[in-house]
Amino acid sequence: MRIKALMMTALLPAMAAGLSGCVVGAVASTAVGVATLPVRAAGYTADKLTTSQSEADRNYGRKMRKEDERRAREERKRRKHQRD
Repeated sequence: MRIKALMMTALLPAMAAGLSGCVVGAVASTAVGVATLPVRAAGYTADKLTTSQSEADRNYGRKMRKEDERRAREERKRRKHQRD
């Protein structure tokens, strides 16, 4: 029983030192997160407000396809009415 108490007394400072490292690591991690937050927010905002060339190309292609589909529908409708 005495040996168990002695071991706990010896392990207690080691456990406390280990936990303090976790706390310091968590505080440092939080500080880094808080410090980089404005930079990440600015990057996210810039990304949402700007359009890359590939996005512009994709959007233009989509617009042209929709316009072609609309013209084809109108042409089919016009031909149908001419036959009637």
